Amino acid sequence: MNRQRTKGCSIVDSVEHSFELPLSAQAFMCDDGRLPEASQAVALDAHLDARQLVRLVQCPRCSRPLSTPVTLPCGHTVCRGCLPPPQPRTNISYPNTPDRLMGIACPLLGCGAEHASAECSVDVTLTKLMDLIKAEIVQHRPSAQDSPTRLVEMCWQNDHDSTHEKEKASMSHQGHQRELHGGRLVATFTMAELGELRYASEVHYQSLSASGDAYEQLDITLLERLRDVTHKELDCLVCYNLMLDPTTTSCGHTFCRRCLARVMDHSSICPFCRRGLHVPASLQNQSSNVILNSLLNGLCPDLVNARADVVKAEEQAGDNVMNVPLFICTLSLPSMPTFLHVFEPRYRLMMRRVIEGSRQFGMVMYNRTHAPQGDLGATPFLEYGTLLEIVNYELLRDGRSFIETRGIGRFKVKAHGLLDGYNVSRIERVEDVSLAEEATLEQRETTMARDYAEAFLRDHRHTQLPPELAIETLSTQQLLDSCTAFVREMREASAPWLRERIIQVYGEPPQDPATFPYWFASVVPIVEEEKYVLLQTERVRERLKIVYSWIGRIRGQRWSSGNACSIL
Repeated sequence: MNRQRTKGCSIVDSVEHSFELPLSAQAFMCDDGRLPEASQAVALDAHLDARQLVRLVQCPRCSRPLSTPVTLPCGHTVCRGCLPPPQPRTNISYPNTPDRLMGIACPLLGCGAEHASAECSVDVTLTKLMDLIKAEIVQHRPSAQDSPTRLVEMCWQNDHDSTHEKEKASMSHQGHQRELHGGRLVATFTMAELGELRYASEVHYQSLSASGDAYEQLDITLLERLRDVTHKELDCLVCYNLMLDPTTTSCGHTFCRRCLARVMDHSSICPFCRRGLHVPASLQNQSSNVILNSLLNGLCPDLVNARADVVKAEEQAGDNVMNVPLFICTLSLPSMPTFLHVFEPRYRLMMRRVIEGSRQFGMVMYNRTHAPQGDLGATPFLEYGTLLEIVNYELLRDGRSFIETRGIGRFKVKAHGLLDGYNVSRIERVEDVSLAEEATLEQRETTMARDYAEAFLRDHRHTQLPPELAIETLSTQQLLDSCTAFVREMREASAPWLRERIIQVYGEPPQDPATFPYWFASVVPIVEEEKYVLLQTERVRERLKIVYSWIGRIRGQRWSSGNACSIL
């Protein structure tokens, strides 16, 4: 059914006996209806779209206006009281913190995800918006008492006897009925507050005015007032402009997606409350806030489009800029120090410019085998590298310099060229998958491996598991524990690569599974080409398995050499 509007009536007024569930309410199924997925791109009318406007602030679980709203990692929002109680998460060990070892099953049946408790915080922006909306409606009611309108709830039937889905979707019946005042917006909101308007239901409106007045002006006045009082809450606290693609963090604060990505590029804390955030800088797999997007697109699409055009122009201007200098030398790793003695004239110039500018540059290894590097083809360097930030430097009179750096991230070279003798590049950051995806993958791998291992041991009694299977049965935390235990044993055995001066430079082994592999690779005597693989991996668990395999090889070498300090 194509949506057509007639002055003074809604779609349900103009089509008496046929009701179509709106597209905005067709993405997710709840126990008693459907839930929305995408925001509307067309401005919503205060009178004609009163039902749709109220649906934007209804909880899809309890159908009442949102109360203490919680925006989940999937981007949808429910009342905090509508969330199921947290339950222990099985076969998940990273990150090993209490609030991440407990999970909340998403109450939206179309989602099915298990969200970590740590990522289910109250949505600060939506809480403020709902308080403002409710307060404004309370103030509006006394001034609009003599405006009777009959509201009839039109419910979607679950007709299990119907053989065709289209037949099921087209069938409806009347639910609650009310005579309310204040115009359609206030009346619809009131009906939802009373618990008499299910989330997926439509509403049939009938003005009871003796003069035939539909009270459209009341709706227009209220919506304009709501725009005025809520506008300031829809500004991003980073750029102070209207939010563009609002994205909510695990701590409940919301920013423009682009602004949050820029902050996360150099920091891992919320720009408002300073709480640690565990998301990739690109915000991959980070869902946008569905309700805030819907409100912005429905109430002020012109402003949203204008903001989007400005951002698009800015991004296009920088797409082909090669602004990252490359130092072709050795392997550097994230979170680890790298010390350089810069003496070549081209790198002296590069380093002076870096010090005067951002203090950041890329470190890449020589391509000793001349192997093609993806889309780059044959290059003198390997395509993956580490972004370094200068911590300390000493410039000598003859132009040489001693530079102390620390790795702040990984990248892949997308394009490169020469500037005054040294290489410059356009890069793409390489980031780990989200914690939610990491947990899902750990759960899947270990569960399948353990089931297979049980079957293997039943069929092969008195036989050890193959190494490639045994490693898959270990949790991420068990992999880390095994690796750190090996380091302790090696230190007790006075391994030369764990001497005190090495520890002074690289520090004690980290307890964080994400950074431990980089530390281990920095100290262990393995060729750099093998360590290089760590730069390409996007999973914490995968990096730990690589380190675990190195340890197995070192143990085997020590055993075969007959060393009296064998650590098997």
